[in-house]
Amino acid sequence: MVRTEKVEFTNMCMICNGGKVVVIDRKKKDWSGVTFPGGHVELGESFTDAVIREIQEETGLKISSPQLCGIKDWSENGCRYVVLFYKTTHFEGELVSSDEGKVWWEEIDNLPNLNLSLDMKDMLRVFTEDDLSEFFYYQKNSKWLYDLK
Repeated sequence: MVRTEKVEFTNMCMICNGGKVVVIDRKKKDWSGVTFPGGHVELGESFTDAVIREIQEETGLKISSPQLCGIKDWSENGCRYVVLFYKTTHFEGELVSSDEGKVWWEEIDNLPNLNLSLDMKDMLRVFTEDDLSEFFYYQKNSKWLYDLK
């Protein structure tokens, strides 16, 4: 039984301020729409440092004390992809949009009314519901499905 696999790590962070959260309207063709900011973990970088760096690059905010609250994962083409979900209420600075997309504060209750990224409505549940910690994609009969665990 093989116990190792190629893995790619990325992150997303829900930055909260009362009933509002920071969102980004991604311009990437492969995953566009409104979601939380985040990005890739660089080789040799800690997961915490990566989410702090990515948030600053994409939003201009310097976050602190990000708390791991779940993951999204799937396997495709011989690689497992893992997105680490973080949330924080600790930040400083002013929002500044980047080449990744426009950023703004949005009422969390209004998120379902926006043009969300693929499956973001259900991913949001992992960020907000204490009994969920994983958004797991899998293939069945060549069709992509997912479970919330």
